[in-house]
Parts: sequence; structure tokens; C-alpha cells
Amino acid sequence: MSTVRPVRTVPVDTQAYLHRIGAPRPSRPDAGALRELHLRHLLAVPFENLSIHLGEDIVLEEEALLDKVVNARRGGFCYELGGAFAALLRRLGFRVDLLQARTLTAGGRLGIPYDHMALRVGAADGTGPWLVDVGFGDHSHYPLALDERGEQRDPGGTFRIDELPGGDLEVRRNGEAQYRLEPRPRTFADFEAGAWYHRTSPASHFTRSSVCSLLTEDGRITLSGRKLVTTTAGRRTERMLESDDETLAAYREHFGIVLDRLPPEPPASRPQGHR
Repeated sequence: MSTVRPVRTVPVDTQAYLHRIGAPRPSRPDAGALRELHLRHLLAVPFENLSIHLGEDIVLEEEALLDKVVNARRGGFCYELGGAFAALLRRLGFRVDLLQARTLTAGGRLGIPYDHMALRVGAADGTGPWLVDVGFGDHSHYPLALDERGEQRDPGGTFRIDELPGGDLEVRRNGEAQYRLEPRPRTFADFEAGAWYHRTSPASHFTRSSVCSLLTEDGRITLSGRKLVTTTAGRRTERMLESDDETLAAYREHFGIVLDRLPPEPPASRPQGHR
């Protein structure tokens, strides 16, 4: 991995963030505004782990996250996307708590503590609290009602939030457990160890492969290494990009990310995958 680049931040105003995601300033911080902001964020800001592979520093501080997402027009993984979106929502008058979660594999194995960041959001119209998650990759398009224990239908699937013994919450999508959420509010500092693990450990799926993924109006587009995967109306197509120039162009055209070099490809012995 290359030398870590220092982070220089430029202050970001709220209007610039709203422009970044193509959203008008809401008249009040209610549930309708939260739904629109959530969807527009998913359509505009990619889930990506390129900083890990490019040797760029990852700083879990509000101004650094806002600078990356808004000024640099980049995305990030859960801590970065959730942290930046939390800052925007607070500026707009929503009540926001950072929550830690542990992801679950298909076999039911729990990830590390602080494996994932999600948000609990309160709105001015008395609805909610809402589970807001713009940093999990392929997940719900809209906020989920955190206290609802029945099925919640969403364009991203059918979701259910179950309370476990001890008070933790299990978030399920189409019957499959996604992560276990602890309802206690946290701070950025609490997530430092999880972020360090995911950007340094060979056991982390984030160090095994670069990935950049974005929700689209009719599906999703993902670039992992040189493999471009497009899903449109449920139909999936894959294409291997031939050259560095073609891959850099794909980052620009599909994700709005301008790079001067590609992330180095991982050793062939490493398994590929991402959340």
C-alpha cells in the first residue's frame, strides 16, 4: 500500500452538500424530507473503499468527511457516508444518533464490534425514530421505522427489525439477517478501532478488493477491480474493462470520481468480496 496522504479540509456549507446530492433545501425536517434526502444520497454518493487501496488517510471527523464527500466528490464506506450524512441532517434540524452494528454473514457469523455505522434519526413531525443507513451498499432505499416490528416493504426489499434479548435489534432483508444494531448512541471516536481494522486487516473484506457501487434509477452499477457489473430492471450484466484508461473513464462516467491512478490490484491469492 502506498504512503498515506495527508488530509486537508475545506469548510463545507449545507447548500453545497444539498447541491452535491441534487436535493432542494427542505422547508422542515420531517419524514418526507428525510425520505427524499436518503434516496438522493444513495443515487449520488457512491459506496466505495478506494481510499484504503490508494493509501489515502481516512479521518472520522465531521469537516474531513464533508470535505471528501462534497468538495472532492467522493464516496466512502459506512463510517464516512453515515458520518457525513449525519452532519447534513443535523444542520437541517433533524435529531441524529450514531449507532454501532455488527454485520452477519449468511452463516450467521457476527462481525467485529463497530463493524458498521447506522443512524437513528428523529423528525420534527413526530414520526420515527427512523433507521437511516446510506453506508451499507445495497440496502433499503428509504429510512426504516426503527420501532416497527412487522415487515416493511421498500424498493430494496422487504425489511424487518426484530428486538433481541438484551435490547439489541436485528435488521433483516428478505428474511436474511443483515446486522445487529445496538441502540446506545455513540461518537466518532468509538468507531476508530473498527475503521482501522477494516482499512488494515487482511481479514477485512475491504482490503481484499477495491469496490465502487452506486444505486441507479433502475438498478445498480458496481466496479470492483476491472469488473463492471450493471443491474438494470433485475437483469445483471458483467464486463471486464481492458485498460487503465477505460477503467479510469468508468470511474468518471458512472460515479463522478476523478482519479489520477488506479487502486493497485490485490494479490491473486486473496479472495474477492465486499459488503
